[in-house]
Amino acid sequence: MKRCFVFAAGSFYGLRRRPEPGDLVIAADAGYQICRREGIVPDLLLGDFDSMDPPEGAVSLRRLPVEKDDTDTMAALKEGLERACDTFYIYGGTGGKRLDHTLANLQSLLFLRRRGAKGFLYDDDFVWTVIENEALDIRKTVEWGLFSAFCLGERAEGVDEEGFQYPLKGAVLTPDFPLGVSNHILEPEARVAVRKGALAVGWELPPLD
Repeated sequence: MKRCFVFAAGSFYGLRRRPEPGDLVIAADAGYQICRREGIVPDLLLGDFDSMDPPEGAVSLRRLPVEKDDTDTMAALKEGLERACDTFYIYGGTGGKRLDHTLANLQSLLFLRRRGAKGFLYDDDFVWTVIENEALDIRKTVEWGLFSAFCLGERAEGVDEEGFQYPLKGAVLTPDFPLGVSNHILEPEARVAVRKGALAVGWELPPLD
């Protein structure tokens, strides 16, 4: 497993995991400011620098064009994939004034999953990931912890949710009705599975000290 930490320019709610030697760290544009506050030196800083001026110094820097198909965060994820990373932790990818970037980053989790990688998008005491045609076990770390699951793309069939307040068995989730919103984890370990289709799943994390 090779890990990649991506720091984007959205809201930052604290580090849940800290990079270790051997991890790849990429700052996407103003995500560099998060790295500086946390005392993290990125291996690469990339972006179109529409939200900050590029710093002077020894940081490896790649300037991207302003007019492009990829967001700065997506460019960082692609770079991590090219460097054989298979686990991605994304900070600063939600919140702020840009709901469009939050939605883009949720879609990017599916982009990663379809390329054999797993991404985790950290929000305010919450984390999101994507599963497709598979199951995921989730350990309860918050009493009555929130959990939500949303269909990404075509309908998701054979959805099971075990260990939750509102269990599902063989259910169908569709992108036009939020049936999977606001569940609660009851058991020490819960499981969500989808036989056919993709789900964005998120669950509550304990508050940081």
